[in-house]
Amino acid sequence: MLHPRPHDTSESDFIVEFRNVTCGYTGAAALSSVSLAVYRGDFVGLVGPSGAGKTTLLRTILGSVDIYAGEVLVDGKPVRSSRPLAGYVPQLETIDWNFPVTVEQIVLMGQANEGWFPWHKKEVRESAYSIMERLGIAHLGKRQIRALSGGQQQRAFLGRALLSSPRLLLLDEPTSGVDIKTRDDILHLLDELNHEGVTVLMTTHEINAVAAHLPWVICINKEIIAEGPPSEVYTPEILGRTYGAEMTVVHHEGMTLVAETPHQIGRSLRHHQKVGTQT
Repeated sequence: MLHPRPHDTSESDFIVEFRNVTCGYTGAAALSSVSLAVYRGDFVGLVGPSGAGKTTLLRTILGSVDIYAGEVLVDGKPVRSSRPLAGYVPQLETIDWNFPVTVEQIVLMGQANEGWFPWHKKEVRESAYSIMERLGIAHLGKRQIRALSGGQQQRAFLGRALLSSPRLLLLDEPTSGVDIKTRDDILHLLDELNHEGVTVLMTTHEINAVAAHLPWVICINKEIIAEGPPSEVYTPEILGRTYGAEMTVVHHEGMTLVAETPHQIGRSLRHHQKVGTQT
């Protein structure tokens, strides 16, 4: 479905590199001793439980997290010395929906990260509407962002991220809270962008519906647990270490499916069956 990782690579092929990085907020480490490389043209999924540090890893790439040890490079440059050019789509839950802004204004905020101004040049507005057309939201340009559905809101913030034509796109839970069709539409669009040369790095809780279809997955829980193709990383041992729970992995017709082992559900069912027999 998506681009595989290259076999013969060098450091010049890295668009993002973490070198033994410990980072966090106000002196407290959220990630420890992280070393990883994201190659140009990658499509990578970050998986792990809530609080594992997935969002922190994305924000570290953007230079907005304190680095206590190690070094983070984007396009070969330390993020401490220069702000990297990357498109970023945050979690919808983090947005202040009381702020009165239209879809058009949200997208225009992506112009060189300068924010929205009523005097944007004609060519910038044309680029914004071209992107909105591709995303299927051009007809919503004058609508208030809070009046849109979750999928439409997600597309608006994706449009903001794309306006500066980034070669690196970071997305935090881009399919959270949307229906199945919208999720598939978003993934299809990301697939197209990836094939056009955009490196995509996204977090997700959907280890079956989303991450299982990506060519490369990184399992995180305060540190890097494992990384590789889902067919290799999705094992009971690795997922158990990642999520702190017993996981069942099933391989069926080329698909890898993961489920949490339902111990408590099983005991509860047996209890109710026993009570039903006694009454």
